[in-house]
Amino acid sequence: MIRVMQNGIPQSDYGALAARIKTWGRVLGFQAVGISDTRLEAAEAHLLQWLAQGHHGAMDYMAKHGAKRARPAELVPGTLRVISLRMNYYPEQAKDTHEVLADGSRAFVSRYALGRDYHKVLRNRLEKLAQQIRAEAGCQCRVFTDSAPVLEVELAQKAHLGWRGKHTLLLSREQGSWFFLGEIYIDLPLPVDAPQDNHCGTCQACLDICPTQAITAPYQLDARRCISYLTIELKGSIPIELRPLIGNRIYGCDDCQLVCPWNRFAQKTVEPDFAVRNGLDDVALTELFAWDETAFAARFAGSPIHRIGHEQWLRNIAVALGNAPASTAVIEALHTRAQHSSALVREHVEWALQRHSRV
Repeated sequence: MIRVMQNGIPQSDYGALAARIKTWGRVLGFQAVGISDTRLEAAEAHLLQWLAQGHHGAMDYMAKHGAKRARPAELVPGTLRVISLRMNYYPEQAKDTHEVLADGSRAFVSRYALGRDYHKVLRNRLEKLAQQIRAEAGCQCRVFTDSAPVLEVELAQKAHLGWRGKHTLLLSREQGSWFFLGEIYIDLPLPVDAPQDNHCGTCQACLDICPTQAITAPYQLDARRCISYLTIELKGSIPIELRPLIGNRIYGCDDCQLVCPWNRFAQKTVEPDFAVRNGLDDVALTELFAWDETAFAARFAGSPIHRIGHEQWLRNIAVALGNAPASTAVIEALHTRAQHSSALVREHVEWALQRHSRV
């Protein structure tokens, strides 16, 4: 017996449905849409080894879910395929990144965090697409965007959206790596796309540029040394030996992407939500350090930065001020937080002041 979809299309016509899904995705603002199966055995073995080595650091949630990340049908029962999508985020008007990094008195914020929280933007678009698919096919599907135990890079690679670069991020020949990923788990046997070949070749620019040498080997990342982990995921004290290497990076790090040759082909985003907010692409460290908790909450409402909280924000900036060129403004700014109620903030301010006392 042939099951009929809600719109009368026979179940066997999955190819046409897959084509429509890709068209709908592009209309919704995604630059690429692909479909993969759910087999991730090799990725699962790599994940378990990475966890066993402790390279996830304090990200306990990585270990908590364990192999479920590599088993989509365990996360969402009935899943047969994963639709992967990517959306560009590099803002058109952002200050030249190299100039900001070269000026130790300015704050560097990872380019993905300059605008609105991508979780909200992508989830909204993904859900709109999921609603279209449900209405068309009468199926079950669930959306994700960096919000659940999903091996998004592996799935995107299988779906022909790119390949895993040596820095562990997804790379595309057409778009580089300045994009977000999202997924839709679906219970229909849609035709799958062919995985994309790897085009990193002998290049190891990302390994060489990493300030903390967190990329320990091609395709191997020790998160405990990664500046993105240290400034975002780590809630406690930043290891003293790594603080000088952070420079003026107060939220994330883009060095491995900045040096990647494939990003010569990257396209700027056309999404207004990802436009620069609060002048974060070019702002003095001392200015940001002066924000109190109320200002922090107001400025970062709807921003991915909001989730780290004011205490961690001050911790990060204190480290950057310790690495900044010595000046009266820097020293005075640090002294304003020397008696802060947070022991974490005080510790990092004291370290920064000691750094300048030795100059």
